[in-house]
Amino acid sequence: MSQAHNLENYTPPPDTGLSVIYVDDCLLVVDKPSGLLSVPGRGEGKDDCLISRVQKVYPDALTVHRLDMATSGLVIFGRGAAMQRALSIAFMDRKVKKRYIAVVDGIVESNSGTIDLPLIIDWPNRPRQKIDHVEGKEAITHYRVVSRDTARQTSRMELDPQTGRAHQLRMHMLHLESGHPILGDDIYAPPEALAKADRLLLHASRLVLRHPVTQEEMEFDAPTPF
Repeated sequence: MSQAHNLENYTPPPDTGLSVIYVDDCLLVVDKPSGLLSVPGRGEGKDDCLISRVQKVYPDALTVHRLDMATSGLVIFGRGAAMQRALSIAFMDRKVKKRYIAVVDGIVESNSGTIDLPLIIDWPNRPRQKIDHVEGKEAITHYRVVSRDTARQTSRMELDPQTGRAHQLRMHMLHLESGHPILGDDIYAPPEALAKADRLLLHASRLVLRHPVTQEEMEFDAPTPF
């Protein structure tokens, strides 16, 4: 089942209120549930998304970055255009440290390492990405194995992307060692890895950045729901 197919039958999780991690006059940090679009999708019935829910409570909140619909975890919003711009620049300049937790199929042999594989959209098969060493854009991910489950044949990973390419973590795990797709990945995982989870097991667990006004270093964490 492709993400595009999922979007045809978009059924966002019920709106039980925002999970606010932090808020002040400049920025807002919330924990996005899996299955919710970050911004409105194309077509009818896709208006219910994280930014629409956020703006019901904080009308001045503006999008700075996004998570895939299937990914859960931390999302930052700027309050007003100036804060949105400052935070967006911090993301573009790679001054925001991001950490994700993922559960992947198979036992990852190396304890840690770095994946450096350039990515580009696979146009005939979009939204799929592909590795392209000529035209692809730089994509770098540091990884560390947190634990291995030999009974289930899975590995829990900490992933620290140094770049922010579309599907970067999905693709890099797919090409790690002999291939370790993220469980529940309905775009890249083979049927057995897809069947091991009822959602994509990818969660944005930590963000570290400097406050756009005070320049104080701030660290935000959201507990992993799997």
